[in-house]
Amino acid sequence: MVSTLHPDWLVPDWPVPAGVKAVFTTRAGGVSAMPFGTMNLGMHVGDLPGAVAANRQSLQLATGAAQAVFLNQVHGTRVQFLEPAAPDGQTADACVTMHRKLLCSVMVADCLPVLLASADGRMVAAAHAGWRGLAGVGQDGNQDVVESVVGTLGSLAQHRQSDPAVKLIAWLGPCIGPAAFEVGLEVKATFEAWQPEAARCFTPVGLDKYLADLPALARLRLQALGITQVYGNDGTASWCTVGNPSRFFSHRRDAGTTGRMAACIWLDS
Repeated sequence: MVSTLHPDWLVPDWPVPAGVKAVFTTRAGGVSAMPFGTMNLGMHVGDLPGAVAANRQSLQLATGAAQAVFLNQVHGTRVQFLEPAAPDGQTADACVTMHRKLLCSVMVADCLPVLLASADGRMVAAAHAGWRGLAGVGQDGNQDVVESVVGTLGSLAQHRQSDPAVKLIAWLGPCIGPAAFEVGLEVKATFEAWQPEAARCFTPVGLDKYLADLPALARLRLQALGITQVYGNDGTASWCTVGNPSRFFSHRRDAGTTGRMAACIWLDS
């Protein structure tokens, strides 16, 4: 039973089975000092290890999970299947599980978190989708991170349930918004080469400069994969990590010296 989540944290509003639980942490509720104040969950950003460990423990207790797993994220597309007693620090940018009380989490501070749940409530996943991971830049097999995690869930469904056409529901968390995410022509061209319709997700702001709508790009990828139930971040100002400094960490706004939030999903008992 989840009863101690901090009131400032975001609880997704989406039509998943009752046993699927999810939360997105904000800056509130932890013990870290500035500039990591207060709920920093990243061990790699320069915060005191003891403070980060205490924050992670608080998150685990608040969710009622038996275990919370944190990945070593590298802006790639690798998916890690989580088993009980899985260690922290496995290199991957997405994780999936079918085990109860095991917290799938991804850390963000501008990149887009994507949470996924099967409609039957038997599988959950979390993905860290920066523009590189979402575009599959430099990855073998030419798959983006969303495609990789959806494919992993489909394979699990086929293996465990003999149903490769499992229905998935998605939720997009806070990220750098379309009014703040300036990119170059090469980023626009990369997405358009894969999906020409991605052009509508970019607004020109200068010579070979564009504002990119990361949530809209993710919705395009999800739609192409047959996922039509997508909730959460619609690109409006309240979801922007850059534009809400009192609530969200932002790597770009804070010139790289900032904490990390977490998008978490788990199967309750």
